[in-house]
Amino acid sequence: MIPRTLFNEDHEMLRDAARRFMETEVVPHHERWEEQGYVDRDVWLKAGAAGFLCASMPEQYGGAGGDKLYSVVLMEEQARAGCTGLGFGLHSEIVAPYIEHYGSEYLKSTYLPKMAAGEMIGAIAMTEPGTGSDLQSIKATAVRQGDHYLLNGSKTFITNGWHADLVIVVAKTDPDAGAKGISLFVVDTSMPGFSKGNRLKKAGMKAQDTAELFFDNVRVPVANLLGEEGQGFKYLMRELSWERLQIAITAVAAVEACLEWTLAYTRERKAFRRPISDFQTAAHALAEIRTELEMGRVFVDRCLQLKLEDKLDAPTASMAKYWTTEMQFRAIDRCVQLHGGYGYMWEYPITRAWADARVQRIYGGANEIMKELISRNL
Repeated sequence: MIPRTLFNEDHEMLRDAARRFMETEVVPHHERWEEQGYVDRDVWLKAGAAGFLCASMPEQYGGAGGDKLYSVVLMEEQARAGCTGLGFGLHSEIVAPYIEHYGSEYLKSTYLPKMAAGEMIGAIAMTEPGTGSDLQSIKATAVRQGDHYLLNGSKTFITNGWHADLVIVVAKTDPDAGAKGISLFVVDTSMPGFSKGNRLKKAGMKAQDTAELFFDNVRVPVANLLGEEGQGFKYLMRELSWERLQIAITAVAAVEACLEWTLAYTRERKAFRRPISDFQTAAHALAEIRTELEMGRVFVDRCLQLKLEDKLDAPTASMAKYWTTEMQFRAIDRCVQLHGGYGYMWEYPITRAWADARVQRIYGGANEIMKELISRNL
């Protein structure tokens, strides 16, 4: 394996702690969480107490004050454990940064400490029933009325939506202004007029609560506007590169875990009195997976370095998200094949990983959109 040079001793100490947390507090419960469709809320409080939420957020707001690599370590260990039910990454490295980067001091001091402690769970509501990757076509509206906005509309496929205590909502404050008419709001789920639909039943990621959200004349205080009115689309584009890189990070880590599981299985399982791994077809498939995994990791680590230097651009992040998620599904599908009939049994982690991997090519912007973004910059 190619040595990784990004992480220092502190990062590796966190990795050991995160791995123990996954093994003791998450893995034993994950199958039950899959059956009930959501994780137990107390795991959020335990993660907050351990410092595993909002790790890169400043200490003044309850975070650990680490660099982005602290959060990367946590993402990788969760992916390697195959525990996709936890919405920690989105909460800590998508929702919280919007508030940290664009929120007023009031919003930061009100919500961020509670998010870091796991007392409030965050979600972000972009996608609507009639729109997916095309954010400019959203229908949700927020009309200014004195000291508040009247928010109306619905959102779907919202991760952490059922558990959420606060939601960053993308809405149009000027429906005729295109991208310049989009604004972002911090909506407390206790506000009258807000409601949650049923948890959505998905093909994979069954323990991760995903819900529809509804806004019926929700009175959102002007103070809950993120940044400036009409600047929401610009903020989204600025943050989406990091979101897409996070998907790439988890894709590579998931493939590493699946390869380890498959190596163990093929060395133990025999056919014609020989380990499956001794057959050239299997050995070459595993070699190809290892090669693509190493290539993906090197590229993602380079993107992480660029992120730390504030030099990661949208086309490069799109390349990382597109290539690694295609590699992930292709590699895991081959791992399933090498497991034979057991690869199709839900009790095997490779089967869950296969089902979980499919959505990676869709969310965060479908891979077709990634190609479009890349092609515009050729």
